[in-house]
Amino acid sequence: MTMRNFLTPSLGSLLVACALLPVSAMSQETTTSSQGQNENTVEGTVVSSTRDTLVVKTDDNQFQLFTFDRDTVKPRSLPAGTRVRVVSTAGEEAGVRLASTITTLEAAPSAKGTAQAQPIPPAVRDLERDIKRQARRWRLGVRAGVGLDPELILFGVHSQLGPIFHRDVFFRPNAEFAFGEVTDLIALNLEAIYRLPVSSRRGNWSAYLGAGPALTFLHQSFQSQVGQGRNIEFGNFDFDAGFNILTGVQFRRGIFFEVKTSLYSRPAPTLRLILGYNF
Repeated sequence: MTMRNFLTPSLGSLLVACALLPVSAMSQETTTSSQGQNENTVEGTVVSSTRDTLVVKTDDNQFQLFTFDRDTVKPRSLPAGTRVRVVSTAGEEAGVRLASTITTLEAAPSAKGTAQAQPIPPAVRDLERDIKRQARRWRLGVRAGVGLDPELILFGVHSQLGPIFHRDVFFRPNAEFAFGEVTDLIALNLEAIYRLPVSSRRGNWSAYLGAGPALTFLHQSFQSQVGQGRNIEFGNFDFDAGFNILTGVQFRRGIFFEVKTSLYSRPAPTLRLILGYNF
């Protein structure tokens, strides 16, 4: 058995173990947090409303940002100027609360009222924008990193679609281009990721596991002619199919860090460390 054949399945097991390691600790923190959540009721006027967020100006002239989940009971529409009562619990960060019940007390006036014209504080607006970005069903992104065994520098692009089939499952196809001293690689990865339930869907960060088939085009042992630089044609690339498994952490502002390995694809890097950004 070669060293590569031994390392590849071992690294796959290591990735899964690393991703599941924080689950126990985080579940204890989540339980403690949920016990400490206090239900709160406020009344005020709707200033801004989207599919995932609500900003209310309360009776004491404070702006409060709320988020929704699938269990939130709310009216079909919440136009600016509507007076509402919101029952909520504490969110995972200061300034954000999770709405459980939203009741209309008074419909918005026919003419646009002062509530719509009032500017939202920048801190609240930035939080609202971040949450809206995170909730997009289709996102584009870029990535860069390194591959080990063989040693490569890689960059690529990807898209993220979803959720599909389940609220925590997303399809993330990507293309990676990698270059090394003796290796060039093009990989088309049809991967899906599953957000682990160790943090809230609207939290600052979330951990995930992923897997999917990989189509790899690889060229090794190239020769460069003096004065001509690297002279590699696509016809020189050899094709191989494999299967990727990965784990990572994604932050609400769009940055993510990912660790990936390829199974059944001998030329592909044994390990890839990737830093990316979702727009």
